[in-house]
Amino acid sequence: MEPKLYTDSWIRQAQQGSQADFNRLVKYWYPRIYNFTYKYFADHDMAMDITQQTFITVHKNLSGLQSVEQFRSWLYRIATNCCHQESRKQKRKKMFSFSFWQRDSDNDKEISIDDRWVAEADVETERTEAAEYVLKALHQLPAEQRVVVIMKEYEGLKFREIAAALDVSENTVKSRMYYGLENMRKQLEKWKVTKDMIYF
Repeated sequence: MEPKLYTDSWIRQAQQGSQADFNRLVKYWYPRIYNFTYKYFADHDMAMDITQQTFITVHKNLSGLQSVEQFRSWLYRIATNCCHQESRKQKRKKMFSFSFWQRDSDNDKEISIDDRWVAEADVETERTEAAEYVLKALHQLPAEQRVVVIMKEYEGLKFREIAAALDVSENTVKSRMYYGLENMRKQLEKWKVTKDMIYF
């Protein structure tokens, strides 16, 4: 059976109240949402916290999802909203001071998500210098461009899925994608990072 058929079945069963199927759904999607939120904030602890918030929201609202085919875009919409809410909260508290090179350990949060799921997440971008520059350039983008680039280049969503997740037109998504990649390219050129040194 194809993975999508498995996950569709898990969604339907979870909507009927199956905790076991919801847990399977979380285990399958956790690394993807962690990767998304990590690339958005470039901070492990914050990504963990936002990922947890995302699945709490999913659990509360899954029964209201009209179609399993909409699940992926719906899930990323929730994750995006959680990212935006956290950014606004940090700004209101005047505590958000992003530094790609150093994380403030004083802001560590207690996490209850199973560490085995974290181990499955791809954090290779932390381990190469070129990839670090890519993440740094990514985080310098306006949030609306950054989220589109992450969804398309890293998460592999289709333009129509991104449009549905962000509640904008496909043309708007494509425009944000174009300007986001162009801005990243210009920034990376300033840092002498060439195309053959990087990958998405």
